[in-house]
Amino acid sequence: MAGNRFRYGAWRDGPDPLAPPYDVRAAVDEVGERVLEGDNLRDVLRDLIRRGPRAGRGLDELRDRARRMRRDALRRGNLDGAVTRAQQLLDQAVATERDELRSRDDDESRFAEAVLDNLPRSTSRAVEELSDYNWASDEARQLYQQILDGLRREVVEQRFAGMKQALEQGDFDGVNEMVSDLNDLLEKHARGEDTDDAFQQFMAKHGQFFPENPQNVEELIDSLARRAAAAERLMRSLSPQQQEELSRLMDQALGDGPLRGQLGRMTDNLRALRPNLNWGRGERMKGPNDLGYGEAASALGEIGDLDELLDQLGQEHPGATLDDVDVEMVERQLGRGAADDVRRLRELERELTRQGWVTRDAEGLTLSPKALRRLGRTALAQVFDDLSGRKQGQHDLRDAGAAGDLIGSSRRWEFGDEQPLDVVRTIGNAVRRRAGAGGVGVLPVRLEPDDFEVAETERRASAAVALLVDLSYSMFADGRWGPMKQTALALSHLVETQFPQDSLQIIGFGPYASTLSQGQLAAIEPSMEKGTNLQHALNLAGRHLRRHPGAEPVVLVVTDGEPTAHLEDGEAMFWWPPTPETIRATIHEVDHLTRFGATLNFFMLGEDPGLQRFVGKVAERNGGRVFSPDIGELGSYVVDDYVRARRGRR
Repeated sequence: MAGNRFRYGAWRDGPDPLAPPYDVRAAVDEVGERVLEGDNLRDVLRDLIRRGPRAGRGLDELRDRARRMRRDALRRGNLDGAVTRAQQLLDQAVATERDELRSRDDDESRFAEAVLDNLPRSTSRAVEELSDYNWASDEARQLYQQILDGLRREVVEQRFAGMKQALEQGDFDGVNEMVSDLNDLLEKHARGEDTDDAFQQFMAKHGQFFPENPQNVEELIDSLARRAAAAERLMRSLSPQQQEELSRLMDQALGDGPLRGQLGRMTDNLRALRPNLNWGRGERMKGPNDLGYGEAASALGEIGDLDELLDQLGQEHPGATLDDVDVEMVERQLGRGAADDVRRLRELERELTRQGWVTRDAEGLTLSPKALRRLGRTALAQVFDDLSGRKQGQHDLRDAGAAGDLIGSSRRWEFGDEQPLDVVRTIGNAVRRRAGAGGVGVLPVRLEPDDFEVAETERRASAAVALLVDLSYSMFADGRWGPMKQTALALSHLVETQFPQDSLQIIGFGPYASTLSQGQLAAIEPSMEKGTNLQHALNLAGRHLRRHPGAEPVVLVVTDGEPTAHLEDGEAMFWWPPTPETIRATIHEVDHLTRFGATLNFFMLGEDPGLQRFVGKVAERNGGRVFSPDIGELGSYVVDDYVRARRGRR
């Protein structure tokens, strides 16, 4: 509308309205990149949330801010300021009283001076001894009264945020009544009774004492319990002497009336209702200022909230999710922008689950089959960069396992042939036939059954593939862990998408061997256990091949060390240098596979002389080949060799 005026300024806080939403697929790809570099899957998923995708603001940054705030709070001042302030007021009161007594010339004044001269050194005991003292100076009496009134006011205000006005007006009866009604409500709630109506009645009667405006009894308990726990932590943070001083001063300030007992009763009720709060651990604070009771308890309450927030942001406990983070506490301690960061990360975590990219198990987040397929596709693209320039999927699967590779020749079509037509030669046959009949240049060209030719193919049988990958610690230490994962995931994706008639089994071997799914492979971590048990891995490979007797057997071995372990009675026997028993047991499995018709192709990483000798002898014995690729070319070698080897000798 005409006349509307707009004012623009710098963005202050809260979510950036122009910021793009998180790209969930990009987040998954970021996880995949790090997994293929050799990082642990669960650590990567946890880092995605902790650091935020693509270096966004994540939990780590928020946790660092909370740590800095906690450190600053610890430097805010000294916790014994209430006792120090009481001592200062007492010294002023006594000095003022002495000045007044010196101006008087009577026995009663001399006796009063003797009382002052013999006061205990303890501040709390001196205040207690002066409780019945008849002050000659009105100013001194007021200073003394400030010790008790000020501490009583700080204690009550620390427990109840809205007490200041009531205390200034001297409405102690109203305070006593409120605390008594509050204890009745808390005890009724602790017994499991319905307190909805009782809470509403309590707030209607005493709501002015609670400016935080709790909406239910649980919120009321949370607020009061945090304040009470901070007061308890203050006492635990003082030295035994300081605790005694402050405790005695508080008892005198609260007096012998009902308020003292009601506050103690309230603390017991709150401790029973919220036992998980930090009620006992003290803190050592140091700073240039002496903090009063309220300031000290407030600082410790803030530290307690920050401790709880740090635990939530740490996400260290089993099954932790971002739903565990109290966003309201984040906003209260770190600001609205930090709370919005948590909300965005929470939405990212939910979207990853909703869109099916991650699942949650007992140990936390892990990639779903959908994400593993995307990871395999990424691995294959990195390993075999020229796949996009090749024709993929040239497999006629109408007859399972009967599709073939074109070999460049053709033959006359026969009834029942399923091979593709050779169009050029078929048309050529028709044209030549018409020319022989004197029909050169006559259109259209009509095809006869004898004109048809089909392209000849090499029969493509299905393959049973065993990829054996070395999981010994040296693979990780020498930077081969990531390329190994990338190679296995790429081959798995290639078999799944382009050769579905094949059966692939990935077998990892260290001290023992075991079969690995895509998910297990992505999440597997290096172990410090010693042993390269190729014998066990070859045994598992043989079982896999024998389950597919009509398929072409393909065995590919990726390793960086000679065999150093074998099984005896189901137990791994490790020794380095390798024992003759280990070598014999491994060769025994090689011979089994050779008799079955399987060729073993080794991809030898590193320059271990023992490994070179071993694989050389195996190649002579089995007829397989040995490759020594650079680590960056491992995937290309394995994938290319698989495509060649699956055509096989059968």
